[in-house]
This record gives sequence, C-alpha cells and structure tokens, in this order.
Amino acid sequence: MVTSGRRMALAALSALAAASVFTAPANATVFNQEISVRPYAHITEDGSVTLSGAYRCEGASPRGAVQVKATVIQEGIRLTVAAGDARCDGERHRWEARGSVRFTPGLHAGRAEAVAQLQEVHFSGLMPRSIDTLAEDGKNIEVFDHR
Repeated sequence: MVTSGRRMALAALSALAAASVFTAPANATVFNQEISVRPYAHITEDGSVTLSGAYRCEGASPRGAVQVKATVIQEGIRLTVAAGDARCDGERHRWEARGSVRFTPGLHAGRAEAVAQLQEVHFSGLMPRSIDTLAEDGKNIEVFDHR
C-alpha cells in the first residue's frame, strides 16, 4: 500500500496534536463552522472505541486541510482519534471516529468527557506549519462497553 507524503504528514500531525491543548471554548464556531459530539461512545467487541457527531464548514483554505479530531477522557486516561478529512461545502455532515483500547486499556463503561474539534491544518510544502481550531464541542458522555 502506497501512502502519500501529505497523508503521512497529516497522520503525524494528528498524533502530535493529540498531546496539544487548544484554547477554543466549547461550542465555539468561527466563520459559520460548527461541530458537535454525541453524548455517548461505544466500546465494541473488537476493542474499538467509537465517537460520533456532526459538523458543518464552509470555504476551507486552499493551503490547508480540514479534519475532525475527537478525544475521550475518563479518569485521567485520554484517547484521541481522527475522523478523517472534512468536506467543507456548507452542508451538515456526520462524522465517526474509531480508536483502539489496546493503547488505553483503562477505558471502561461509565461517565467520561468527550471533545470534538474541527481543525484546519496549514502546510508548508509537505510539512504541517500550523493548526487552527475552527470549532469545538465538549460534553460529559456515557461510555457503553459491548465486550
């Protein structure tokens, strides 16, 4: 399987961004961009954690890529996953992000916090130059474990 340099750079940037703290307030919108996260997450039989929600964005920069990033936080354990590239056509779209509990085995059924961010990644060549948070939603959620 061949992976493009831009896709690899986005994956690396997503991993770095997971450790970063962004300062956009909950439910923030910028220039008619918005995102929401559903009040629940699921851990499936195969050990995947799934978060979902909806987003809307318009007019992304031609020098960047817009992505959805979601994080679940429970008792100090943090799992951040990317939901992929966003389609910024002004319409409302569903998103779904899935990550593995293999790297965060302490996630379990119960209360947690979820944060979804709509981010624009700006590039300089193949390397990410900066990340702008266009919209963010955070809320208390319930995690359901189906294992």
